Amino acid sequence: MPELPEVEVVRRGLAAHVVGRPVREAEFLHPRVTRRHVAGPADALARSTGVVVADAVRRGKYLWMPLADASGTASDALLVHLGMSGQLLVEGDDAPDEKHLRARWRFADDGPQLRFVDQRTFGGVSVVPLVPVADGGPGGRGEHPEASWGAFLPASVAHIARDPLDPSFDDAGFARRLRQRTTGLKRALLDQTLVSGVGNIYADEALWRAQLHYARPTKTLPAAAALQVLSALRDVMAAALEAGGTSFDSLYVDVNGASGYFDRSLAAYGREDRPCPRCGTPIRRDAFMNRSSFSCPRCQPRPRNAHL
Repeated sequence: MPELPEVEVVRRGLAAHVVGRPVREAEFLHPRVTRRHVAGPADALARSTGVVVADAVRRGKYLWMPLADASGTASDALLVHLGMSGQLLVEGDDAPDEKHLRARWRFADDGPQLRFVDQRTFGGVSVVPLVPVADGGPGGRGEHPEASWGAFLPASVAHIARDPLDPSFDDAGFARRLRQRTTGLKRALLDQTLVSGVGNIYADEALWRAQLHYARPTKTLPAAAALQVLSALRDVMAAALEAGGTSFDSLYVDVNGASGYFDRSLAAYGREDRPCPRCGTPIRRDAFMNRSSFSCPRCQPRPRNAHL
């Protein structure tokens, strides 16, 4: 599943190649692609045609494009669920259709198309209303993908917490809420209502950097350790963004089809039995929430009161 850096790479590509362009025609080529759009595919088509892609916005792993009408008002957004294998690609009109092409948007400027390709069909798109939210919406602009639409989010995203790269992220509030949890540290980091954008890869990498075990009870964390974890999350995500994200196979690509290469820099995730880059001890893999956790037994010793 793509995490914050991979989704941000896609968002930046959309901002460069799609934002500001009027949609002339939309096509949904598979019945599952609009299954999350309650009113059905015909409604999704009508609401995503004859509008302008006004921005490309992300909160954590969630990606959407506000759609502006003739007056420049954006009351709806095209919300994209990448799922396990979803790709948003910018392709010329003469490019052959991909084998797993599920949706297509053509633009009035006759420039490159936007295509949604999804091999496993776990992803999809929906057109959703933008609603005001109490926390001020996505925030400001700059390196973080914050919308110019004020305090508005898709309704289905409004409960998601800000992410570590958000300039309005509340560090002290995060540390306090994390230490109030009665769970293991990694379980807390994967809770998108506490901090968004963190998945299995970057949780393992951040915990390796912070030298903390994934099962450390959150209630035993000093405030300084909670902030250390947050700093490690920011560092590893910034490094991953610089490398274009983590691509373990051809499914994780940017809008031009290029893969990221942060997998070459991973210290713990996926490195079972390989030497820890810090101490040389073989990395250990443990079963965790129907997934795996990777850690260094020496640098990240399991606590006696581990919360599994």
